[in-house]
Amino acid sequence: MVNLLDIQIGFFLAKRQIMRASLWTTGLIVFVMILTFLNLVVVSGILVGLIQGSVNQHHDQYTGDVIISSLTDKKYIENSPGVISMIQAIPEVDRYSARYRSGGTLEANYKLKKETDQPNTAGAQIVGIDPAKEDALTGLSSKVIEGEYLLPSDFDKVLIGSYLLKRFVPVDNPGFAALKDVYPGTVIRLSVNGITREVTVKGVIKSKVGDVGQSLYMVDSQLRSLIGRNDGNVAEIAMKVKPGVNPSDVRDALIRNGADRLGKVQTFEDAQPKFLKDMIQTFSTLGAMLSSIGLVVAAITIFIVIFINAVTRRKYIGILKGIGIHGHVIEISYIFQSIFYAVCGSAIGLIIVYILLVPIFAVHPIDFPFSDGILVAPLGETFFRVGLLVLSTLIAGYIPARMIVRKNTLDSILGRN
Repeated sequence: MVNLLDIQIGFFLAKRQIMRASLWTTGLIVFVMILTFLNLVVVSGILVGLIQGSVNQHHDQYTGDVIISSLTDKKYIENSPGVISMIQAIPEVDRYSARYRSGGTLEANYKLKKETDQPNTAGAQIVGIDPAKEDALTGLSSKVIEGEYLLPSDFDKVLIGSYLLKRFVPVDNPGFAALKDVYPGTVIRLSVNGITREVTVKGVIKSKVGDVGQSLYMVDSQLRSLIGRNDGNVAEIAMKVKPGVNPSDVRDALIRNGADRLGKVQTFEDAQPKFLKDMIQTFSTLGAMLSSIGLVVAAITIFIVIFINAVTRRKYIGILKGIGIHGHVIEISYIFQSIFYAVCGSAIGLIIVYILLVPIFAVHPIDFPFSDGILVAPLGETFFRVGLLVLSTLIAGYIPARMIVRKNTLDSILGRN
């Protein structure tokens, strides 16, 4: 039966052995623990962060904290002015943007086209916005990489998403439609709701959010006249809540006021596409599987180190048993050594992750084609992985110590097998 005195003696023996051990050996073992910890946290964190970056961009650049969209069987939010009045009456809402939407066709270089040439066309979502409100909500002006952002007075001027331009998406596929030779100042032809109008490209937007990069933006009054929408009914209303406010509270307030009968009311999490949620789960599982390999490697490393250490100190262990030190006290000492290596490695790993890597990835995300990847490392999951690492090293340290301690005391002292 292990008592407090046994634990104290085991701790003393472990401390004495670590202090007298080679600094290089101790450093190497701790380094292996650091790498194992980083493998456990960073690999899965980057895989999940790849998708989480896309989710964050969708939230920041499109949905806001809460979004109201048209019901499945409707083209717009009925009684949109009334819904907007509800939003303005909720003090927790900080700002909002109402958008008109309609499908349309774009055509470029039509004046130079010969009869035998294929038309230079592309389908797009045409979005009518209040430029000031949209920029305040999503920072759309910061996504303009060529040309200039829209002004409320811009007549027949548009912003075009980079996914609609061939030079930004050089996909050599006959089924993929994108406009060629379109730059700020280029005049293109816009067809929407059976009406065709020439518009001038004022700027190009580059965003990895499909709903932004594949859209053409124009001033809302211009699109409203094209689609004949004089009742003020918009397709969607996105909003940001004030700091510290739970978006669910605003959603619930809108539902209580009957907004859900006129449109679909969702928080940004509700509005996430299901495939993104499934991908986060899949990548998290994949990361856990890859990280488990590192955990096994760390356990084997500790096993070998403790085993060699115990074999080389077999005579010393025999003497300790001969003078009355119980075997399980010696086993406890090796357990403490294993815990020391795991805790030191995890502590340094935590510093590297939360003081260095997470801030660096936040400022300089990984430039993936469809998202800006970040490092996702929730504290709860990280400390769970720390526990796994400590537990695996504890077991890996106990087993070889147990194997050596069980040897006959006299044989250990005399070095006999």
